[in-house]
Amino acid sequence: MARVKNGAVTKARHKKVLKEAKGYFGSKHRLYKTAKEQLMHSGQYAFRDRKQKKREFRKLWITRINAACRQEGISYSRFIEGLTKAGVEVNRKMLSEIAINDPKMFSEFVKVAKEGKAGKITKMTEVIGREVTINGKNDKKEPTKEAKKETKKETSTAKKEVTEEKVDYSKMTVAELKEVASKKKINVTGLKKAEIIEALEK
Repeated sequence: MARVKNGAVTKARHKKVLKEAKGYFGSKHRLYKTAKEQLMHSGQYAFRDRKQKKREFRKLWITRINAACRQEGISYSRFIEGLTKAGVEVNRKMLSEIAINDPKMFSEFVKVAKEGKAGKITKMTEVIGREVTINGKNDKKEPTKEAKKETKKETSTAKKEVTEEKVDYSKMTVAELKEVASKKKINVTGLKKAEIIEALEK
């Protein structure tokens, strides 16, 4: 029996690990054993920090919003409370960007938050020409019940037509074809597959 050599496979595996560890300090990019250990640790750190990155960015946005709020004479918590009472739905990322790039716009948000906290505003649709959703809804007229029913009927009929067009009987088994035929009330006893497909396509 011939001797099996796996030196080429081992060399390829080592090269792959060392290539991934390129740039690591000292023996971590030269020696296979230490390089593999460092790669395993690096993968664990990367997995952990993908989660932590989201938390860190949220902290940063809150810090920026808080700094901008202090300049306007309001705390961060009161600002967010006022916006929620006013029904303004803007996430912290966008608020921090507005605070940095458009201070006038942010001061308008602060005014809205103060009025919302005082109970003067409970519904708002626009802030300086920008549409903002209020209490999860836009200030648009909702369609009537009759119009909704008509649209539902149209969509259901369209779906039925699409499903009928998309059915490919040739890919189905004989048992499945017989089930479809029984639903359509077509008698297919004693027929072959090709004959059943012809009967269903009529």
